[in-house]
Amino acid sequence: MRRILHLSIFFLLILNVQMTYAHKKAEDKKGILLVTFGSSYPETRVAFENIDKIVKAEFPNVEIRWAYTSKIVRKILKKRGENIDSPAEALAKMGEDGFTHVAVQSLHIIPGEEYDNLKHTVEAFNGMPKGIKVTEIGAPLLFLDHDQMQLADALHQQFKSKLNSKTAVLFMGHGSHHQSNIYYPGFEYYLKQKSDQYFVGTVEGFPLLDAILPQLKSNGIKKVILTPFMSVAGDHARNDMAGNEEDSWKTNLEKEGFKTEVAMIGLAEYDSVVGIWVEHLKAICQELGIR
Repeated sequence: MRRILHLSIFFLLILNVQMTYAHKKAEDKKGILLVTFGSSYPETRVAFENIDKIVKAEFPNVEIRWAYTSKIVRKILKKRGENIDSPAEALAKMGEDGFTHVAVQSLHIIPGEEYDNLKHTVEAFNGMPKGIKVTEIGAPLLFLDHDQMQLADALHQQFKSKLNSKTAVLFMGHGSHHQSNIYYPGFEYYLKQKSDQYFVGTVEGFPLLDAILPQLKSNGIKKVILTPFMSVAGDHARNDMAGNEEDSWKTNLEKEGFKTEVAMIGLAEYDSVVGIWVEHLKAICQELGIR
Protein backbone atom coordinates (compact mmCIF):
# COMPACT_ATOMS: atom_id res chain seq x y z
CA MET A 1 0.00 0.00 0.00
CA ARG A 2 2.83 2.34 0.93
CA ARG A 3 4.59 1.49 -2.34
CA ILE A 4 1.45 2.36 -4.32
CA LEU A 5 1.19 5.65 -2.44
CA HIS A 6 4.83 6.50 -3.23
CA LEU A 7 4.34 5.65 -6.88
CA SER A 8 1.20 7.82 -7.02
CA ILE A 9 3.05 10.77 -5.52
CA PHE A 10 5.94 10.20 -7.95
CA PHE A 11 3.66 10.23 -11.00
CA LEU A 12 1.81 13.28 -9.70
CA LEU A 13 5.12 15.11 -9.36
CA ILE A 14 6.09 14.17 -12.91
CA LEU A 15 2.69 15.31 -14.19
CA ASN A 16 3.03 18.61 -12.30
CA VAL A 17 6.51 19.22 -13.78
CA GLN A 18 5.20 18.46 -17.28
CA MET A 19 2.25 20.79 -16.86
CA THR A 20 4.50 23.54 -15.48
CA TYR A 21 6.90 23.12 -18.41
CA ALA A 22 4.05 23.18 -20.93
CA HIS A 23 2.61 26.28 -19.30
CA LYS A 24 6.01 28.00 -19.29
CA LYS A 25 6.58 27.02 -22.91
CA ALA A 26 3.23 28.55 -23.90
CA GLU A 27 4.17 31.77 -22.13
CA ASP A 28 7.41 32.07 -24.06
CA LYS A 29 5.90 33.26 -27.36
CA LYS A 30 7.46 36.66 -27.95
CA GLY A 31 7.20 38.99 -30.91
CA ILE A 32 7.91 42.43 -32.32
CA LEU A 33 5.41 44.90 -33.76
CA LEU A 34 6.78 47.74 -35.89
CA VAL A 35 4.44 50.73 -36.06
CA THR A 36 4.64 53.63 -38.50
CA PHE A 37 2.25 56.31 -39.73
CA GLY A 38 2.24 54.56 -43.10
CA SER A 39 2.16 55.70 -46.70
CA SER A 40 0.12 54.87 -49.78
CA TYR A 41 2.96 55.80 -52.17
CA PRO A 42 4.57 52.71 -53.73
CA GLU A 43 7.90 54.58 -53.83
CA THR A 44 8.05 54.55 -50.03
CA ARG A 45 8.21 50.75 -49.83
CA VAL A 46 11.98 50.90 -50.10
CA ALA A 47 12.13 52.65 -46.71
CA PHE A 48 9.83 50.17 -44.97
CA GLU A 49 11.66 47.25 -46.56
CA ASN A 50 14.97 48.65 -45.29
CA ILE A 51 13.65 48.82 -41.73
CA ASP A 52 12.23 45.31 -42.00
CA LYS A 53 15.53 43.94 -43.34
CA ILE A 54 17.63 45.52 -40.59
CA VAL A 55 15.29 44.48 -37.75
CA LYS A 56 15.08 40.90 -39.06
CA ALA A 57 18.87 40.75 -39.24
CA GLU A 58 19.04 41.85 -35.59
CA PHE A 59 16.27 39.47 -34.45
CA PRO A 60 16.41 36.50 -36.88
CA ASN A 61 14.43 34.15 -34.61
CA VAL A 62 11.61 36.54 -33.70
CA GLU A 63 8.35 37.01 -35.60
CA ILE A 64 7.96 40.60 -36.76
CA ARG A 65 4.66 42.21 -37.71
CA TRP A 66 3.67 45.68 -38.93
CA ALA A 67 0.90 48.21 -38.24
CA TYR A 68 0.03 51.66 -39.61
CA THR A 69 -1.45 54.37 -37.40
CA SER A 70 -3.01 56.31 -40.30
CA LYS A 71 -6.62 55.29 -40.93
CA ILE A 72 -6.62 57.18 -44.25
CA VAL A 73 -3.57 55.31 -45.51
CA ARG A 74 -5.01 51.96 -44.41
CA LYS A 75 -8.26 52.74 -46.21
CA ILE A 76 -6.48 53.65 -49.47
CA LEU A 77 -4.38 50.49 -49.32
CA LYS A 78 -7.42 48.34 -48.57
CA LYS A 79 -9.05 49.53 -51.81
CA ARG A 80 -5.94 48.26 -53.58
CA GLY A 81 -6.31 44.87 -51.93
CA GLU A 82 -3.62 45.39 -49.30
CA ASN A 83 -4.81 44.97 -45.71
CA ILE A 84 -2.65 46.62 -43.05
CA ASP A 85 -3.69 46.44 -39.39
CA SER A 86 -4.00 49.35 -37.01
CA PRO A 87 -1.87 48.99 -33.86
CA ALA A 88 -4.92 47.85 -31.86
CA GLU A 89 -5.89 45.29 -34.51
CA ALA A 90 -2.33 43.98 -34.74
CA LEU A 91 -1.99 43.61 -30.97
CA ALA A 92 -5.38 41.91 -30.68
CA LYS A 93 -4.37 39.41 -33.36
CA MET A 94 -1.05 38.77 -31.66
CA GLY A 95 -2.91 38.07 -28.45
CA GLU A 96 -5.21 35.62 -30.25
CA ASP A 97 -2.16 33.99 -31.82
CA GLY A 98 -0.70 33.26 -28.42
CA PHE A 99 1.90 36.01 -28.05
CA THR A 100 2.47 36.88 -24.42
CA HIS A 101 5.37 39.36 -24.70
CA VAL A 102 5.32 41.99 -27.45
CA ALA A 103 7.87 44.74 -28.12
CA VAL A 104 6.20 47.58 -30.00
CA GLN A 105 8.63 49.89 -31.76
CA SER A 106 7.45 53.35 -32.74
CA LEU A 107 8.86 54.43 -36.09
CA HIS A 108 7.76 58.02 -35.60
CA ILE A 109 10.26 60.87 -35.63
CA ILE A 110 9.25 62.72 -32.47
CA PRO A 111 7.20 61.82 -29.37
CA GLY A 112 4.18 63.72 -30.66
CA GLU A 113 0.45 63.05 -30.87
CA GLU A 114 0.83 59.89 -32.99
CA TYR A 115 3.33 58.48 -30.51
CA ASP A 116 1.15 59.41 -27.52
CA ASN A 117 -1.85 57.63 -29.07
CA LEU A 118 0.25 54.56 -29.79
CA LYS A 119 1.58 54.56 -26.24
CA HIS A 120 -1.97 54.56 -24.85
CA THR A 121 -2.90 51.64 -27.13
CA VAL A 122 0.15 49.62 -26.11
CA GLU A 123 -0.53 50.25 -22.43
CA ALA A 124 -4.16 49.13 -22.88
CA PHE A 125 -2.96 45.70 -24.09
CA ASN A 126 -0.50 45.30 -21.23
CA GLY A 127 -1.73 42.52 -18.94
CA MET A 128 -4.79 41.78 -21.06
CA PRO A 129 -6.74 38.82 -19.56
CA LYS A 130 -6.26 35.71 -21.71
CA GLY A 131 -4.13 37.82 -24.04
CA ILE A 132 -0.75 39.52 -24.12
CA LYS A 133 0.84 39.58 -20.69
CA VAL A 134 3.50 42.22 -21.23
CA THR A 135 3.85 44.98 -23.81
CA GLU A 136 6.58 47.61 -24.04
CA ILE A 137 6.93 50.54 -26.44
CA GLY A 138 10.23 51.71 -27.89
CA ALA A 139 10.99 55.43 -28.12
CA PRO A 140 10.68 57.28 -31.44
CA LEU A 141 13.70 58.40 -33.43
CA LEU A 142 14.31 61.57 -31.39
CA PHE A 143 13.79 61.15 -27.68
CA LEU A 144 16.96 61.71 -25.67
CA ASP A 145 20.00 63.94 -26.14
CA HIS A 146 22.01 60.95 -27.37
CA ASP A 147 19.48 60.36 -30.18
CA GLN A 148 19.85 63.94 -31.38
CA MET A 149 23.63 63.68 -31.52
CA GLN A 150 23.54 60.33 -33.30
CA LEU A 151 21.06 61.54 -35.90
CA ALA A 152 22.95 64.79 -36.52
CA ASP A 153 26.12 62.79 -37.11
CA ALA A 154 24.36 60.30 -39.41
CA LEU A 155 22.83 63.04 -41.58
CA HIS A 156 26.03 65.06 -41.67
CA GLN A 157 27.83 62.00 -43.04
CA GLN A 158 25.25 61.88 -45.84
CA PHE A 159 25.28 65.57 -46.79
CA LYS A 160 28.61 67.09 -45.79
CA SER A 161 30.12 66.61 -49.26
CA LYS A 162 27.34 68.75 -50.77
CA LEU A 163 27.85 71.74 -48.49
CA ASN A 164 29.79 74.88 -49.30
CA SER A 165 29.55 78.57 -48.43
CA LYS A 166 26.73 79.08 -50.95
CA THR A 167 24.87 75.77 -50.58
CA ALA A 168 22.57 74.76 -47.73
CA VAL A 169 20.56 71.67 -46.87
CA LEU A 170 16.96 72.28 -45.80
CA PHE A 171 15.15 69.41 -44.08
CA MET A 172 11.36 69.35 -44.27
CA GLY A 173 9.69 67.90 -41.17
CA HIS A 174 5.98 67.34 -40.71
CA GLY A 175 5.50 69.62 -37.74
CA SER A 176 2.84 69.47 -35.07
CA HIS A 177 0.65 71.57 -32.78
CA HIS A 178 1.72 69.16 -30.03
CA GLN A 179 4.30 70.46 -27.55
CA SER A 180 6.84 68.05 -29.01
CA ASN A 181 7.17 70.30 -32.06
CA ILE A 182 10.08 71.82 -30.12
CA TYR A 183 12.14 68.84 -31.31
CA TYR A 184 12.38 70.38 -34.81
CA PRO A 185 14.12 73.67 -33.92
CA GLY A 186 15.90 71.75 -31.17
CA PHE A 187 17.36 69.29 -33.65
CA GLU A 188 18.49 72.12 -35.91
CA TYR A 189 20.74 73.22 -33.05
CA TYR A 190 22.47 69.82 -33.10
CA LEU A 191 22.87 69.96 -36.89
CA LYS A 192 24.41 73.42 -36.67
CA GLN A 193 27.14 72.00 -34.46
CA LYS A 194 28.18 70.24 -37.66
CA SER A 195 27.58 73.14 -40.07
CA ASP A 196 25.73 76.46 -40.17
CA GLN A 197 24.43 75.44 -43.59
CA TYR A 198 21.80 73.10 -42.14
CA PHE A 199 18.21 74.22 -41.64
CA VAL A 200 15.09 72.42 -40.40
CA GLY A 201 11.56 73.56 -41.26
CA THR A 202 8.08 72.06 -41.01
CA VAL A 203 4.91 71.84 -43.09
CA GLU A 204 2.44 72.16 -40.23
CA GLY A 205 4.39 73.40 -37.22
CA PHE A 206 7.27 75.76 -36.52
CA PRO A 207 9.34 76.98 -38.20
CA LEU A 208 7.55 77.29 -41.53
CA LEU A 209 9.41 78.14 -44.74
CA ASP A 210 8.63 81.86 -44.30
CA ALA A 211 10.74 81.90 -41.14
CA ILE A 212 13.68 80.21 -42.86
CA LEU A 213 13.87 82.31 -46.05
CA PRO A 214 15.40 85.38 -44.31
CA GLN A 215 18.04 83.15 -42.68
CA LEU A 216 19.02 81.66 -46.03
CA LYS A 217 19.39 85.12 -47.53
CA SER A 218 21.37 86.56 -44.63
CA ASN A 219 23.76 83.59 -44.85
CA GLY A 220 24.41 84.31 -48.53
CA ILE A 221 22.95 80.99 -49.67
CA LYS A 222 22.41 80.63 -53.41
CA LYS A 223 21.47 76.95 -53.66
CA VAL A 224 19.18 74.90 -51.40
CA ILE A 225 19.12 71.11 -51.26
CA LEU A 226 15.67 69.99 -50.17
CA THR A 227 15.23 66.67 -48.39
CA PRO A 228 12.52 65.14 -46.17
CA PHE A 229 12.94 64.95 -42.41
CA MET A 230 10.40 62.13 -42.35
CA SER A 231 10.75 58.36 -42.26
CA VAL A 232 9.62 58.08 -45.89
CA ALA A 233 9.57 60.35 -48.93
CA GLY A 234 5.80 60.30 -49.31
CA ASP A 235 3.03 62.79 -50.00
CA HIS A 236 4.49 65.79 -48.16
CA ALA A 237 7.92 65.29 -49.68
CA ARG A 238 6.69 64.81 -53.23
CA ASN A 239 4.08 67.55 -53.20
CA ASP A 240 4.58 70.12 -50.40
CA MET A 241 8.36 70.00 -50.63
CA ALA A 242 9.28 69.22 -54.23
CA GLY A 243 6.06 69.59 -56.22
CA ASN A 244 5.49 72.04 -59.06
CA GLU A 245 2.48 73.63 -57.35
CA GLU A 246 2.56 77.33 -56.46
CA ASP A 247 2.76 76.67 -52.73
CA SER A 248 5.51 74.03 -52.71
CA TRP A 249 8.82 74.81 -51.02
CA LYS A 250 10.70 74.24 -54.26
CA THR A 251 8.53 76.70 -56.16
CA ASN A 252 8.72 79.35 -53.44
CA LEU A 253 12.49 79.05 -53.09
CA GLU A 254 12.95 79.41 -56.84
CA LYS A 255 10.68 82.47 -56.84
CA GLU A 256 13.02 83.98 -54.26
CA GLY A 257 15.98 83.40 -56.59
CA PHE A 258 17.45 80.23 -55.08
CA LYS A 259 18.60 77.30 -57.14
CA THR A 260 17.18 74.04 -55.82
CA GLU A 261 18.13 70.39 -55.75
CA VAL A 262 15.98 67.59 -54.34
CA ALA A 263 17.26 64.60 -52.39
CA MET A 264 14.11 62.46 -52.35
CA ILE A 265 15.28 60.09 -49.63
CA GLY A 266 13.31 59.23 -46.49
CA LEU A 267 15.20 58.93 -43.21
CA ALA A 268 14.42 55.22 -43.03
CA GLU A 269 16.43 54.64 -46.21
CA TYR A 270 19.62 55.41 -44.30
CA ASP A 271 20.92 52.37 -42.39
CA SER A 272 22.59 54.60 -39.80
CA VAL A 273 19.28 56.29 -39.03
CA VAL A 274 17.37 53.00 -38.78
CA GLY A 275 20.07 51.96 -36.34
CA ILE A 276 18.78 54.53 -33.83
CA TRP A 277 15.29 53.01 -33.89
CA VAL A 278 16.84 49.57 -33.55
CA GLU A 279 18.77 50.70 -30.45
CA HIS A 280 15.47 51.74 -28.87
CA LEU A 281 13.93 48.40 -29.87
CA LYS A 282 16.84 46.44 -28.43
CA ALA A 283 16.42 48.24 -25.10
CA ILE A 284 12.81 47.09 -24.66
CA CYS A 285 13.54 43.64 -26.07
CA GLN A 286 16.16 43.19 -23.38
CA GLU A 287 13.52 43.96 -20.76
CA LEU A 288 11.17 41.40 -22.33
CA GLY A 289 13.82 38.74 -22.85
CA ILE A 290 13.45 38.89 -26.64
CA ARG A 291 16.58 37.82 -28.53
